[in-house]
Amino acid sequence: MSFAPSSPPSVSQQQRAPSTPSTARVMPSNVTNTPTAPQGNSAIPNGPAAAAAPSAVTTSTTNAPNPPATEIRGRERQGSFGGSTRAKVLKPFNTANIKILLLENVNETAVRALRDQGYQVETHTKALAEDVLIEKIKDVHCVGIRSKTKLTKKVLDAAEKLGVIGCFCIGTNQVDLEHAASKGIAVFNSPFSNSRSVAELVIAEIVLLSRQLGDRNNEMHQGIWSKVSANCYEIRGKTLGIVGYGHIGSQLSVLAESMGMRVYFHDVVPLMPLGTSKQVGSLDELLEISDFVTLHVPETEDTKNMIGEHELNKMKQGSFLINASRGTVVQIPALAKALRSGHIGGAAVDVFPKEPAANGKFFESELIGCPNTLLTPHIGGSTEEAQSMIGVEVSQALIKFINNGTSIGAVNFPEVDLRAIRDEENSIRLCYTHANVPGVLLRITNILSDHNVDKQFSDSKGKIAYLMADISDVTPEQIQDIYRRVSETPTNIVTRVLY
Repeated sequence: MSFAPSSPPSVSQQQRAPSTPSTARVMPSNVTNTPTAPQGNSAIPNGPAAAAAPSAVTTSTTNAPNPPATEIRGRERQGSFGGSTRAKVLKPFNTANIKILLLENVNETAVRALRDQGYQVETHTKALAEDVLIEKIKDVHCVGIRSKTKLTKKVLDAAEKLGVIGCFCIGTNQVDLEHAASKGIAVFNSPFSNSRSVAELVIAEIVLLSRQLGDRNNEMHQGIWSKVSANCYEIRGKTLGIVGYGHIGSQLSVLAESMGMRVYFHDVVPLMPLGTSKQVGSLDELLEISDFVTLHVPETEDTKNMIGEHELNKMKQGSFLINASRGTVVQIPALAKALRSGHIGGAAVDVFPKEPAANGKFFESELIGCPNTLLTPHIGGSTEEAQSMIGVEVSQALIKFINNGTSIGAVNFPEVDLRAIRDEENSIRLCYTHANVPGVLLRITNILSDHNVDKQFSDSKGKIAYLMADISDVTPEQIQDIYRRVSETPTNIVTRVLY
C-alpha cells in the first residue's frame, strides 16, 4: 500500500511477504528524511509535487532495503484525558502524493474531507469498465466506490499501491474481501448512515401498497379515472412483520408503531425489542401472522433465496411483501407468480438479483406489469442526508487508517486501535499486518525487547492478524533496525512505521 510522498523509501516503507509480488508499497508518515537515507525499490511518485513538498527528502543511492534515518516532527494538540497532556498527530508529511480514486459520484462531503488532508483526489460520476478500472487503480493508494464497481481478484492484483478501500454504501459484496485482506488491504463501509432513509421509504411503501396508489397513479397518467375502495386499507391496526431487527429494522419498528401498527420481528439472535414490538421464534411464524412483511437482512449464504414459493404460500392471503435489503433474498419468479395469482396483494421491491450498471433503459424483470407492484432502482439509501452522512463516516475511517493505522470498522480486517501516541521526539507507531500463524508475537516481542513499548494491541481475523505498537525513546538507527527486522519476518504482509 503506497501512501508515499516521494521517490526514495521512507521509514514507513512497506514490504510484502516473500510469497507475494515484490513491489514495495509505502505508507507515509510525518517525517523529514535525512541525507543518510538509503534508496530502495519504492513505488512512490516522483516529480515537482515531491520537490515542492514542505518536508524535502534527500537520499543516497545505495540499494540497501533499510528505511532512511529520520528526523521526527510531530504536531501538538490537547490530549483526550484533560490537563496539558499532548498527543502527536500522526499524519503523512507530504500528502500531495497520496492518490485517491473516488467512483460513482461519491458525496461531496467525502471529497472535501479527503482533499482537506492534502490528498490528490480524482472523482468520477459513474463506475468504470473493468479494463479502465485496472489501468486507473494501478497507482492509487485508496479507492472509494459504491455498489456498482466490482473490485475482483483480477482488479485487486493490478492495484500495486492500494492499501485501503472505502465502500460508500452498506454492502461490501462487490469487493473480494478475502483477497483484499490477504494483500493487507482494509475495507471500510457505512453500515448505519442510511438507516433512517431506508426506514422512511418502507413506511411510504406500506401506505402506497395498502391504498394501491401505484396502480391508481399509472391509470391517471393514462387518462383513466378509477375511484375504488375495494382492497384499500388504513395501516392503523395492521401487523408489520420485520425480518432482520438491526439498525434499519429497529428504526422501522418505532416509526410503524407511531402510526398505529402492531410490530413483530424475527432475527437469528435474541434482541431487546423497542417499544411494544415482539420477537417471534421462526420465520414461518412471522409470515403467518403479518399483514406486511419487510426484509432487512444482509446477503449471506443463509439469506440467499430466503423468500421463495414455500414462504410466500405461508403468508396471509392478500398480504404485502417489501424487499429493501438484497436482491438475492427473494426468488423473483415465485414472487411474480404469487402477485399475478392474487395470493400476495402487492409488493415493493428496491433491490434485484441483477441490476444495470448505469442509468438508462436497461432494466428487465418478471415483476414488470404485476398488479400493485412498486419497483424502484435501489434508492433506499439515496437521500441527500444519507449520502452526506455516508461520505463523512467512510472518509473519516479512511483518513484514520491512512494517518494513524486505525482499523476500527473494517469489515475484512482485524479491528485494532491505540490511543494517541505521546508527543515526544523519537517515538513511533509500528503497524504490522501478518499471517495469523503461531509464533509471530514471540518473534515480534524478541525484536522489541530492547525498546520501551508504551502500548501494544493485536487482533486477528481469519488468516490475517494486525498488530499496533507505540515505541518511545528510539534513535533513527534503531527505527531502521526495527523496521528492517519486522518487515523481513516470514509472516509479513505489510509493515508500516508512522510518526
